[in-house]
Order: sequence, then structure tokens, then C-alpha cells
Amino acid sequence: MFNSIIPLLGLVTLVALVGLVIVRPVRRAIITRPIFSTYRKVLPQMSDTERDALEAGTVWWEGELFRGKPDWQKLHAYPQPKLTPAEQSFLDNECEEACRLVDDWKVTHELYDLPNEAWRYIKDKGFLGMIIPKKYGGLEFSAYAHSQVVTKLSTRSSALSVSVMVPNSLGPAELLLHYGTDAQKNHYLPRLAKGIEVPAFALTSPWAGSDAASIPDAGVVCKGMYQGKEVLGMRVSWDKRYITLAPVCTVFGLAFHLYDPDGLLGDKKHIGITCALVPYDHPGVDTGRRHFPLNAMFMNGPTRGKDVFMPLDFIIGGPEKAGHGWRMLMECLAAGRSISLPSSNTGMAQMTARAVGGYARVRSQFKMAVGKFEGVEEALTRIGAYTYMMDAVRKMTAGAVDLGEKPSVVSAIAKYHVTERARQVVNDGMDVIGGKGICLGPSNFMGRAYQQVPIGITVEGANILTRSLIIFGQGAIRCHPYLLPEMQAAQNPDQKRGLVDFDKALFGHIGFTIKNGLRALWLGMTGSHFASVNVDAAPEMRRYYQQLTRFSAAFAFMSDISLLVLGGSVKRREKLSARLGDILAQMYLISCTLKRYEEEGRKKEDAALAHWAIWDAMYKAQEAFDGVIANFPIRFIAAFLHRSIFPWGHPYVVPSDDVGHQVAKLLISPSASRDRLTAECFLPLVETEPVGAIELALKATLLAEPIEAKIRAAEKEGRFDNNPLANVRDIAIVAFEAGVISAADYEIMKQRNHLRDIVVHVDDFPFDYGVATANKPAESRMAA
Repeated sequence: MFNSIIPLLGLVTLVALVGLVIVRPVRRAIITRPIFSTYRKVLPQMSDTERDALEAGTVWWEGELFRGKPDWQKLHAYPQPKLTPAEQSFLDNECEEACRLVDDWKVTHELYDLPNEAWRYIKDKGFLGMIIPKKYGGLEFSAYAHSQVVTKLSTRSSALSVSVMVPNSLGPAELLLHYGTDAQKNHYLPRLAKGIEVPAFALTSPWAGSDAASIPDAGVVCKGMYQGKEVLGMRVSWDKRYITLAPVCTVFGLAFHLYDPDGLLGDKKHIGITCALVPYDHPGVDTGRRHFPLNAMFMNGPTRGKDVFMPLDFIIGGPEKAGHGWRMLMECLAAGRSISLPSSNTGMAQMTARAVGGYARVRSQFKMAVGKFEGVEEALTRIGAYTYMMDAVRKMTAGAVDLGEKPSVVSAIAKYHVTERARQVVNDGMDVIGGKGICLGPSNFMGRAYQQVPIGITVEGANILTRSLIIFGQGAIRCHPYLLPEMQAAQNPDQKRGLVDFDKALFGHIGFTIKNGLRALWLGMTGSHFASVNVDAAPEMRRYYQQLTRFSAAFAFMSDISLLVLGGSVKRREKLSARLGDILAQMYLISCTLKRYEEEGRKKEDAALAHWAIWDAMYKAQEAFDGVIANFPIRFIAAFLHRSIFPWGHPYVVPSDDVGHQVAKLLISPSASRDRLTAECFLPLVETEPVGAIELALKATLLAEPIEAKIRAAEKEGRFDNNPLANVRDIAIVAFEAGVISAADYEIMKQRNHLRDIVVHVDDFPFDYGVATANKPAESRMAA
């Protein structure tokens, strides 16, 4: 009888537990309420600025990756961004002409500014108003077109691209379009569209840096005189730096904390961060001085003001938008950051891939093109594969903006990982071209890019901060299906309603975690070979979909375990947070690359680019998993995670050298793949342009290679022995004189040698670098 009671008790206990979980009123009373009370106590109160930052923007494809089971149909269904005929014409004509008007060496070494003709051209042709609707006189381009333009201009000159980029990203136009009053829009937008006004936006403070919510700049609501009348306004003091276009702007946006101690606007004493639009010649405004950012000659400098009175009408959106500035900035920054730096850095990478690849075929050492050495191939492989992936990220992210998204997490991923890959690409490019790269001058096509790479790393949210605080820190809360609802429920002033919502989110969260844990284990044990791919993917890429599904489940599980164990301290454990963010980011980069491969028609000849880039990203994601596990503070949980995620060990090793060899070959020979990889490059096909000379020399080199093979064969036979002209420079002369090559062959060799010598030429200068004789005045910034 005793033996029959035990099972019965067990069954009763099990039924009771199940009932406890499924009967919600009972569950809420016994389980959820104590957890809810504790959660409310430990959850830090969010400030308005923190809440705005978390709630700004939208969740897009990154949300699928965070949920552990990405819907591949959704990825493929996102429309491919395309240019309208007008946008394509602008890219083919106006952009080409703008590039032609700018000589980057003169800009950075002689003028210290764009030439007047270029300034005039970009204003007249509407470059500064690409995002402004046509009804205000703007071009009304899509985000993708905006991205294409910036990418192309960046292959020519950073000063040119930044001068166009900033007014179209985080500038007054973006804020006016979304929040401006009709009067503000009607006055400013037509003038901005035509370049009558040059805009800037002043946010960064010397004392707040990237913690923009902490800016000390402040205004106090008061009465004062404006245009001969007493009006209600603000007396504002500010000290800003790093403000792009500030030295030449005619109007600038200004962010500051607004206070109302006398209650002139209402009961609230600290109204909050406010954005105003201030003319540069408004009394008390100080602009005009410049910073000197690593020889990049785009306009950048400080602006200051002390107790400057301005009417409330200066506030973007009018007085009712006072205190809404932080949310405005967060939402506009998400859109702008999706385009500006990903585009400019992709342009830099395209130019590197095109020019360095060509150079590596033209330049020979040890009687072989340097691009055929395995060591150089390694660098060329990274240049090619990273450029392919960066462009994929740029296009897909710009496409998201065109779909109406304001992807705050994705924009942070794109900003960080595209600029970091650009740094690697440019460094590799410098390694390949060697001495040519380290001597500045008009023939150097890489030196300025190398100098200026850190600018992209630093601006619009420094990369260290973006990686360690934003990507996972913000991504976990925004993308997780239950975390934000739990927090919102816990902070609901109506505790009864909050308890109901919290209970729903909590048990959804528990089920979500268990499912992802089981899926991660199953997919790990089976090597993801049985993972479902619910879309028609290219067969050669299908395994990546399966493996990405596995990593997504593992990431979701690891994130929840980390948040459960470490709670709010995850935010302070920046290294762990950064590695979790790395996993999410690599998955996004891989998604973009897979989508690019599909959208471009599964081109087999481009497959090596996609394979190497994806393989590398998968390996990096695996390393990030390892980094979290190796440093997880509770060791038995770390062991549990390791066994759950990698039950049979690691699935990835470093990318294949054979695939890398195929990628490198694509860079050193003309082909449709090379053209697609560098589609936005400005290529002036003349000898006087360094990149143009490389293009011409590459074609001449390929034409000469069979002839050179004949010469080398004769050389091995000893036909040129003891002839002092039988050297690397003059051997074609000897071969022609010896009858080894024909007159026609010799002409081809002479042309190749002529162009080769231009390509390998390194500039030299007078002893004083020409300072004594140069003395060329910089052109006036406002003469345009």
C-alpha cells in the first residue's frame, strides 16, 4: 500500500504545480507577485532621457535574430532598394562632375577647403538638399540614393563627401522635416535645398562627449528684446566642439537643457533638452574657427555663446516642442547614422579594393606581380571580402530607412562594423602598396584615407562606446520580445495592471528561454543539418542559413541566461556586453551578405567574396561566444552554456585559403565581379589621375604579360647574359634588340612601362617642401 501512495502523491504534486502555473490568478498571487515586488525594487528608475533613448527608433531584422528563430522569408521579402531614373542620372552625371571638380591633394595640401567651383556646384545642383521634398525645392531622394551619392563622393574626397553628407543626415533639415512648424519649414527648407543656407548641428560638449544627455549647455526662459520688441524667449549659453560645417554654416541647430525657474511656460522647472535653430549672425553667436581633424579638410569647428537671447520661435517645432529635443535627436540619429558613415566608409573601401588590387597586378617584385604572393593575397582577400560585406550592410540598412524604419540598433551595428572593417581594409591597402602609401603627395591615393580612418571610428558615437554599451545594451532591451514589456510593467504606476502585464511577460519570457535553450542544444548536437530554412535560398549558401539559425538560438539563450544571472550588472560588465553585441552584429552582417547574394542573382563568380566574408563573420561570432563563456563569472553556468551551445566542439575554423585565393584573384584582374565590387568608384581614366593611371596600367600590364613571358623564357636561356640593360626596368629594350619580341610587342611593352612608372612613382619636393614659393592663399569659403 505504501508503494502505491508514493506515485499518487507525486501525481497530485505534479497536478498542483501544473495548476499553479496555468491558472493565472493563482499563479499571479503565489509566484508572480513576490517576483514583481522584488523586480520593482531592484529595477533602477529610468530618467526621461534614458527612456527616450530606449524607446526611440524601431526594431527591424535584428529583432528576428534576437528571437532565436529568424524568419528567412521575411529577410528575402524586404524589397531590394533601387534608384529612380532621376536618381541614377544624378549619380551618373552630377556626382561625376562634382568628383571631377575636386582634387583631393589640392584640397588637403593647398586650399584647405573645397574649391569655390565645387562649393558652388554642390549648392546649385541640390547636393545639400537631397532629403528635402520637391515641394520645398529639394531633390526628395530616397535614403538609398543618398547613400549611393555619399559612397561615390567618398571614393574621391572626404571633404566633398562630408560636406554633402552632414546636411542630409543629422542636420536641421532632418529635424525640421519631422518636427518643424509650417512657418519654419516654409522659410528654411527651400533655402537649405538651394544651398542659400548651409546647415550644421551643435550637440557635442567638451565636458559631456558621447554622453550627450549630460551637456552643460543651458537656456533659461525669460523675456527679452528681439527685433525691437519685448518677447518671451530664452537666454542660452553654450560651448560646443567638433561641429561639422560650423565654420561655414549660416544656420545651426543647437541642443541645450532648458529651464523655466519663473514658470513662464508652465509648472515644470527643468523642461529638458531642447533643440533650436539659430542663425550664425544672431547677436552673441560665435562661429568661424576650425579644428584640424587629421588633414581632412571638411569644415569642422567650435561654436560658443554666452547668455544669448533668442525668441521661443527659434525652438524647432515651436514652444510646444521645448523639452522634446533628446527624443528628436535619438530618432533622427538612428536614420542618419544608418547612412552617413556606412556609406562614406564603404566608398573608402571600394576605392581601396579597386586601386590597390590594380596596383598589386601592375607592381612586380622578384619577377612576379606582388598580388600573386600568398602573403599579399591574404591582405587582398580581406580587402575584397570585407568590401563586399560592407556594401551589403550599407545597402540593406539604407533600404530599411526607405521602408520607414528608424533602426537604432542596426544603425549602431552598421556604424561600428563598417567603420572597423574600413580601418582593416585601408590598413591592408597600405601594407600592399608599401612605400607608395607612406609618402604623401598628389600621386598617393591612400595616404589621406589612412590618416582619416580614425575620424569615422570616433564620430557619431565613438566605436568603443557603441560596441560596449549600445549594441547589446540597447539591443537587448529593444529587440528582446519580453524584456522591455517586463520593465514597462514594473514601472506602471497602476500596480494592479502592472502585475497582470508583468505576469504575462514573465511567463512568456520563461517559455522563450526554455525553448531557445532546447533548440540551441538540438541544433548543436545535430550540427544544424536539420534546421529548417523556410525560403528558396541559393544551394551554395543554404548551410549558412542553417548555421545562422543555430547561432541565433544559442545567442538568444545565452543572452537570457546572462540577463538572468547578472541582471542589471550586464551593463557594467562592458566586455561581456560587447561580446554579446558582437554575436548579434556578426549575424546581422551575415544576413546582409546573404541577401546581397540573392538580390544580385546568385552570381557564381561573386560567390567567393560572399563565402569568405560569411565564413570570417561566423568564425568571429564563434570567438565572441567563446569570449563570453570563458569570462562568465559563475563557472558552472559557463560550463553549462558551453555544453549547451557547442556540445561537440566548434563548428568553424578560420576561412579557407583556397577561397581567399579566389577572392584575391578577383581584385587583380578586370572582370564583371571587380566592377560590381567597386561599382560606385569615381574612375577618371587619364594618366594624370593616380587611380586612373592604375586602371590604364592594369590593362596595359595584362596585354604585356604574354610578351613578358617570352622575354623571361629568353632570359632563362641565357640570351641576355652579361648585358647591363637586362634589368627589371630595361629588359624589353634588350629583348627587342635581340629579336625576341617584335616591334609591335615592344610598343606594348613601352606603353606598359610608361604607365607602370607613373603608378609606382612617389612624389618628392624641394627641401622646404615648397613652403617658400607656394604661398598660395586659401580660397574664401563663402565666395561660392
